[in-house]
Amino acid sequence: MRTFILIFLSTLYSFSTTFQTRAAEKPNILFIAIDDQNDWIGCLNGHPLAHTPNIDRLAAGGTLFTNAHCQSPLCNPSRTSLMIGMRPSSTGIYGLAPWFRNVPELASSVTLPQHLAKHGYTTYSTGKIYHGRYGRQSDSKEFHHLGPPGGVGIRPENPLVNTPSGHPLVDWGVFPHKDEQKQDYKVAQYAVDTLKSNPQEPFFLAVGFFLPHVPCYTTQKWYDLFPDDDSVLPKVIADDRDDTPRFSWYLHWKLPECRLKFLQDENQWHNLARSYLACTAFIDSQVGRVIEQLENSGYRKNTIIVLWSDHGWHIGEKAITGKNTLWADGTRVPLIFAGPGITSGQVSAQPAELLDIYPTLSELIDTKVGSQLEGHSLLPQLKDVTAKREHPAITTHNHDNHAIRTTRWRYITYADGTAELYDTLVDPHEWHNLADKAMYQGVIADLRKWIPKTNKKPVKNSSHRILLYDDGKVNWEGKDIPADAPIPEI
Repeated sequence: MRTFILIFLSTLYSFSTTFQTRAAEKPNILFIAIDDQNDWIGCLNGHPLAHTPNIDRLAAGGTLFTNAHCQSPLCNPSRTSLMIGMRPSSTGIYGLAPWFRNVPELASSVTLPQHLAKHGYTTYSTGKIYHGRYGRQSDSKEFHHLGPPGGVGIRPENPLVNTPSGHPLVDWGVFPHKDEQKQDYKVAQYAVDTLKSNPQEPFFLAVGFFLPHVPCYTTQKWYDLFPDDDSVLPKVIADDRDDTPRFSWYLHWKLPECRLKFLQDENQWHNLARSYLACTAFIDSQVGRVIEQLENSGYRKNTIIVLWSDHGWHIGEKAITGKNTLWADGTRVPLIFAGPGITSGQVSAQPAELLDIYPTLSELIDTKVGSQLEGHSLLPQLKDVTAKREHPAITTHNHDNHAIRTTRWRYITYADGTAELYDTLVDPHEWHNLADKAMYQGVIADLRKWIPKTNKKPVKNSSHRILLYDDGKVNWEGKDIPADAPIPEI
């Protein structure tokens, strides 16, 4: 009997050791999320003054997707889509609520961190990964270890800008404080400390930064990087909305974020642009802190790094600020992969989606991809950037509103049947809508084939920025919008 027990224990130890060895052989994953980060990144050429040396260095050492787009231009549906691998049109989650675990048909979804945990990963999370405090509840099983939550951190005693909505998050500018007092600094510090502590390998370390999400509060040193003149402003044209359907306004009918008119009338446009650029530069410095510690701790060679943002952000383009649109300013995001199995120094202009992250990481660590995943692995492009990609990037905002983005075209279709078409090769700012031109109807017909076949209405308890369209009636946030209602200034 004793011999049997010794043999059993020896076999068990051997199995355990083999499993740990195999687990350790898998690459670690550093998963960096940035909130509301548009293409004002140096390597994306979204703004000529962008100061992002650390992100640019990461891109140069890996594969950069310059035509990457979110699945939804709003935090909760975008992050839900990425983390469970399904489109908003398939989940019915379009607003800032509900948390997908409270939706019966989605409650048992295997998220990306859970998938990795099943394959031997120890999962760590800090900052904003899911929207708000989702995934951080006491009964949540999304991660093994939780660091500081995301958020603003230190704030001025009073708002810096008197905005029309008065919303506490819609603010920007400089006030006396230190970078170390920002919540994003604390988030980066948790990541640094975790890497110093010899985390159990393989590890999945998710680091979610809040800035440059409003309020765009910045310290003076970052603000002073950018001049107080028109060079900080995005390019716009005064009549940009004249050839867009009225339905395009319904997607952001009345929001806390300011319209361009307010910025111009109150001489705040330069201030907002500088503040956003400054916050982006600050976040770049925090990304640099984390990657530097990854290198100093000896993990860099065996760690996959993926950096992404949940959606873009307008700073006056299309006469608005904020997100909630299907144009490039609302959908285009940074997407960078670097590390083992990824060719360095590559730049891809082929369309990519945040939905592709889950299956891509699954393949990079040699695990099976779940049948529910609607994205497509980018592994072929990570190995060889010339590998052809057949799928466009598809962004959805509320039911039956979609943008289809290929290497050349952006086609937008709204729930009422109106549409927009842009030839981005000759019109990169998407200023000239071609949808009503007879010569482009063949192009539109081809692009319409990619519209998702499933278009669910919002799930129960959906709220915050929910738009409904039925039988010719438009309903925003529970209230019908008359056909002749003037477009609100907020």
